Amino acid sequence: MSGTGVKRLSSTDPDFFSQLDTLLAWEQVSDQQVEQTVREIIANIRARGDEALLEYTNRFDRMHAASPAELEIGAEQLRQALDAIQPTQREALERAAQRVRAYAEHQKMESWSYTEADGTLLGQQVMPLDRVGLYVPGGKAAYPSSVLMNAVPAKVAGVGELIMVVPTPDGLVNDLVLAAAAVAGVDRVFAIGGAQAVAALAYGTQTVPRVDKIVGPGNIYVATAKSLVFGQVGIDMIAGPSEILVICDGRTDADWIAMDLFSQAEHDEDAQAILVSPDVDFLDKVAASIDQQLPRMERAKIIRESLGNRGALILVRDLGEAIEVANHIAPEHLELSVEDPQTMAGQIRHAGAIFMGRYTAEAVGDYCAGPNHVLPTSRTARFSSPLGVYDFQKRSSLIYCSATGAADLGRTASTLARGEGLTAHAQSAEYRIPEK
Repeated sequence: MSGTGVKRLSSTDPDFFSQLDTLLAWEQVSDQQVEQTVREIIANIRARGDEALLEYTNRFDRMHAASPAELEIGAEQLRQALDAIQPTQREALERAAQRVRAYAEHQKMESWSYTEADGTLLGQQVMPLDRVGLYVPGGKAAYPSSVLMNAVPAKVAGVGELIMVVPTPDGLVNDLVLAAAAVAGVDRVFAIGGAQAVAALAYGTQTVPRVDKIVGPGNIYVATAKSLVFGQVGIDMIAGPSEILVICDGRTDADWIAMDLFSQAEHDEDAQAILVSPDVDFLDKVAASIDQQLPRMERAKIIRESLGNRGALILVRDLGEAIEVANHIAPEHLELSVEDPQTMAGQIRHAGAIFMGRYTAEAVGDYCAGPNHVLPTSRTARFSSPLGVYDFQKRSSLIYCSATGAADLGRTASTLARGEGLTAHAQSAEYRIPEK
């Protein structure tokens, strides 16, 4: 271990993968009390609508709203926030939004169809969701980048109406967050948060419109509420702590790599930062850099706890084995700080986002590179993907049978239906078959 307590693992250890799995293990703890509280909030919002929403908001966020209408933040206030921030901040927001938008445009799915020889048409119709809810953490936490990453792809997809909710505890409004909403084209904003905001979006109240899908990060109450309303509405994901895995050949500046690890460890104590390298001397250099740089970091306490609890410096035999470890971990963020990162990237099967080369810091992906920073965590990159335009579009199958096609397909359908004992199915198809 280094002075910060970062674990040192080696792939030559006989129980290496067992140690690694122990390090990776993380479950969001939604205990019975949290779930019971959230269920009660949801039931109350469903039964009493605005009245309950106003009560919860005033109680939990220490607000003094007299009517539900006071909970809406109007378009004029969004424009004022955009004007109030520093010109450099506005420029950064607008540039980031432009880059996210340009990338998102490449993701749009289009409708398609083909016609068979007998005139039968088959295809897929792609349509945007009608209305989406975006949850944004509020108060002291300011995540304008989260607004852009969720709202811009929704707008590119053509979502009809985008409703943002953001808590404003003690009436504290964050101008950067509101400015980001203005830049991204959010349609309506409500100063509400917590499980009550999720319930209002899922079921609708007299003031807050019901949505079709809820996206965006939140605390344990928000995450629990999203899991409980799933099915009534769609959700993006239940996200775990932030993660970074760096594969380095030992030829990148050790200070850069140490800071890359810090960039995720500073999120919170459960965040995970791991370095994998075949160069033991380089691992020692990074450990020394961690010890040297950490004391001057603003969030040193969080970083130290994160690295001590869940961080690791892993020695592997070679870069081929590093790839094997990466595919096992299936990280949210993967940096390939090596000589030929593009070739290596082709061998990565599981990762939320892949940052290629020594000059590509994960941090640029969080803010302005273009690809989305909403990524699968906790090894879910094995089966899921980054948030994108496709999450705000849905697909309908198109089937058009010509008379000839109906007769031909009807015979096949009839045979299969009768084999399943579903005679109405069979006869429905047979009615379209002309008698000889």
